[in-house]
Amino acid sequence: QLQFVESGGGLVQPGGSMRLSCEASGFTLNSYTLAWFRQAPGKEREGVSCFTPGDSSTYYVDSVKGRFSISRDNAKNTVYLQMNNLNSGDSATYYCAAGVPIQCLAGTSPQVNGMDYWGKGILVTVSS
Repeated sequence: QLQFVESGGGLVQPGGSMRLSCEASGFTLNSYTLAWFRQAPGKEREGVSCFTPGDSSTYYVDSVKGRFSISRDNAKNTVYLQMNNLNSGDSATYYCAAGVPIQCLAGTSPQVNGMDYWGKGILVTVSS
């Protein structure tokens, strides 16, 4: 069965840090475009970050540049999102996703309909 097992999330104070993890099961991440999306209540799902194997660029949405970092551990078949200096605008449900490696090239944003595998979502709440 192809799936992501997610961990991390919860409540964090403004200015704090948090790392989200998604371990893939049933497929190997190193052949896919990997992305993180988020969706706040009443808003559309937006691409937060992504990268594609063999492409030197990494995409970050403007609102998280300099604060978030996406990475992958091939040995653990896991993709991470390190989030620093969090603020209330980062509160959302975060989704990891993987898709055919023909997107997120040259720093372009990931597309929801371009992803084939999705995590179930991790709730992140930034509040004092």
